[in-house]
Amino acid sequence: MESETISKVLYPNDNMTQGKILRLEQQFFFVSCSLQDMIRILERQNVPVEQFHEKFTIQLNDTHPSISVAELMRLLMDEHGMEWDKAWNITTHTFAYTNHTLLPEALERWPIDLFGRLLPRHLEIIFEINTRFLDDVRIKYPDDLARLGRMSLIDESSERYIRMANLACVGSFSINGVAALHTELMKQTVLHDFYEMYPEKFNNKTNGVTPRRFMVLSNPRLCHLICDRVGDNWIKNLDELHKLEAYVDDAGFRTEFRQIKQAIKQDLATYIKGMYDIDIDPTSLFDIQSKRIHEYKRQHLNALHIITLYNRIKANPNLDMTPRTFLFGGKAAPGYYMAKLVIKLINSIADVVNRDPDVRGQLKVLFMKDYNVKFAQRVYPAADLSEQISTAGKEASGTGNMKFAMNGALTIGTLDGANVEIRDEVGAENFFLFGLTDEEVVAKKAAGYNPADYYNSDPELKLVIDRIASGFFSHGNTELFKPLIDNLMHQDQYMLFADYRSYVECQEKVSAAYRDQDHWTRMSILNTARMGKFSSDRSIRDYCNDIWKVKPIPIQLEEYVQGAAVLNAANHFTKV
Repeated sequence: MESETISKVLYPNDNMTQGKILRLEQQFFFVSCSLQDMIRILERQNVPVEQFHEKFTIQLNDTHPSISVAELMRLLMDEHGMEWDKAWNITTHTFAYTNHTLLPEALERWPIDLFGRLLPRHLEIIFEINTRFLDDVRIKYPDDLARLGRMSLIDESSERYIRMANLACVGSFSINGVAALHTELMKQTVLHDFYEMYPEKFNNKTNGVTPRRFMVLSNPRLCHLICDRVGDNWIKNLDELHKLEAYVDDAGFRTEFRQIKQAIKQDLATYIKGMYDIDIDPTSLFDIQSKRIHEYKRQHLNALHIITLYNRIKANPNLDMTPRTFLFGGKAAPGYYMAKLVIKLINSIADVVNRDPDVRGQLKVLFMKDYNVKFAQRVYPAADLSEQISTAGKEASGTGNMKFAMNGALTIGTLDGANVEIRDEVGAENFFLFGLTDEEVVAKKAAGYNPADYYNSDPELKLVIDRIASGFFSHGNTELFKPLIDNLMHQDQYMLFADYRSYVECQEKVSAAYRDQDHWTRMSILNTARMGKFSSDRSIRDYCNDIWKVKPIPIQLEEYVQGAAVLNAANHFTKV
């Protein structure tokens, strides 16, 4: 039973010591199994372990597997009798590190005492790596004690911690971000010292998503329409979607495109009726935010907008409003209290809005339960509007933004993560932009950001916050959402109040644009047609060419397998 615990629940709640221990056990277990399996493969092929780095490149997906730097050193030295310098040369020519977050608190750290009790030999190795590394830092930056403190693998500012991101940087030959903006901010902020010391290691690899799952499998009707016009080669070369631009002025094509979207929305509305017993209007604007629940992703900014629209209806029940269906999906980390409170707020808003007769069906709100990738395949094709509203400078890349846009959803978003590149590709006129830039966020915080100033100067924002605080959405309980309100009023770390007015005004542009269905369809087609860059094929090819140095292997397939079988599979999925 103890051994099964290792893999029974991944990412356990680490708010308690036992959860931290289990996470560290899991990380060590999985990386050690992987490394030992690689060595086993070499031995079976009679390849000397000294050639490990010539046969394998290991991509560290954020800091979770970075303990493998110490584990490979242990295996090479303790199990295979290698001396330090040779083992370190192999190690540093094996690992490449992908950073996925700009949030300093998300860069993994392990308390020295806990780590040492569980993995004493690895702690010895990390101390030795750190000693040698800091000698290199001293030589390059003499007398810069502050830099030594920041770059050390050991944080000694209070309780001593191992900085796993620093270990990954020191032990890797390549360090990459996952969107152009993210990589530049990574160089300027969380990994700035390492960029100054090792500029040659840093590079960008913008994320991508697979069109086979998120278009062909998820959206077979759209897939058939595209193939009918431009052939099926786009399935394995997404850049060929640009050929759809030739049809954007074809009224018949626009009609077919719009009819497919409407049929998909009707299917989702039928599913929601059966699952939740909620009637939603399939002709309404489907406004969808599905992603991990986190304060920086700002699902609660979306919620403030919903309450704003609701307040307007309450003030004027005859208000002419573009009908909207707001759909949310995603999960919160098990110990993330504030994220779970945001989920509760959204559900509480839905309880009020969906049964208020004054709304007259103009607004519907639903938090979709048990959201996962399989269910998401129903959601991406049905979206009219994709909410990508993170605080500028906080999102590394995002991939949901790509999946939505490939399926013809228009994006409302900030200049954050891959939003920047998506907007460049689809055209600024086909993207709804709002909010502060990352530079403006930094400047505003440096100048002394006071969220109360926005609360006091914007009557609509004040009414939204007061209505939540009054218990209106919590059956009169004024304490339920108090932690959320207090956080926004006194800290607002993710600048919701600063971006609120810009967001609300941008949403008004969205509503106006949706009323012109023909023009909306034009924008939708262009979003799909211009998403070729964001295929995972391009992303993986970039890793292959620039980091892994591996060449493609030609595979001959019959024509049927390349084209018809893929479409037959999509057709089968439709029938199912």
